[in-house]
Amino acid sequence: MESLQPPSFSSSSSSNSNAAIDSGERNWLDLPRDAVLSIFVKLDTTDLLVRAHNVCTTWRNISKDPFLYRTINMPNLGDLETGSELEVLRHRAIDYSCGDAIDINIEYFGTDDLLSYIANSASHLRRLRLACCYSVTDGGLCLLAEKLSHLEELDISISGCLSHESLEVIGRCCPQLKTFKFNIQAYIYPHIEYDDDAFAIAQFMPGLCHLQLIGNKMTNDGLLAILDDCPQLESLDIRQCFNINLEGSLAKRCKEQIKYLRLPNDATDDYPFQTEDYPEEDYPDGISDIDLDLLSEDDYELSDGSEFSEFEFDVNYYDF
Repeated sequence: MESLQPPSFSSSSSSNSNAAIDSGERNWLDLPRDAVLSIFVKLDTTDLLVRAHNVCTTWRNISKDPFLYRTINMPNLGDLETGSELEVLRHRAIDYSCGDAIDINIEYFGTDDLLSYIANSASHLRRLRLACCYSVTDGGLCLLAEKLSHLEELDISISGCLSHESLEVIGRCCPQLKTFKFNIQAYIYPHIEYDDDAFAIAQFMPGLCHLQLIGNKMTNDGLLAILDDCPQLESLDIRQCFNINLEGSLAKRCKEQIKYLRLPNDATDDYPFQTEDYPEEDYPDGISDIDLDLLSEDDYELSDGSEFSEFEFDVNYYDF
């Protein structure tokens, strides 16, 4: 059987073809375009732009196919030497998508300028991950939301000083939003109660099915507003929400309404970002106390992380 051998990158494609003919081996450059596309689509976006793009003219042309950029996965993992190089590649990937990108991950590097570029170039976007993008502001998010009305899944966890005003704009402009993550760094002291985020989500995102609010400072009032106004909610992650006191009727309400629930004291081992671990004795009295008869593992189904939503993808990598 003929074997497939990669082309020798030190010689021309014609030389490779001649060598392949002489040796009886098939040349990779002779593969049909559809076959190469099926291989390239499995590559990370950065590898596609940096490596496959530079092998030869044939592969460079194929690597520009818009089909390959429907999903753009380019978090800043320190692979490249400079942030400016990564920014150029991200713009190039968005350009190559020809407006057909539906899933973009730019964790650790998103900026308002990049959001503006996405908003103007990816009108069909459905999923966007902006976790740990500290340069993103309320203004940048609002501009993005106003132009991406088809957005269904959004992760803006740990992304700087974002306010409930931007959540209101996102909710109003993105009526198809089904999965939302707005996690922050959790802490107990100083003790602060803040329900504006929860109230904005409840009022402007009634169609949510999956919500993650790790570390939020909401109280029982905020949680009740979400339960009241988001009737389609299937999964709710309120780990490290230390102002919530789940007991009595509220515990029963959560049991009856939410299929997959992560409780304030639940472990965060599957959470990809840094959290604070608090000893049990550090919790203020009453916080996260829960009626185990109401929420026992025997009669209540808790999420294992992978079931939170489609947006969970690979919890060991960048996770919704």
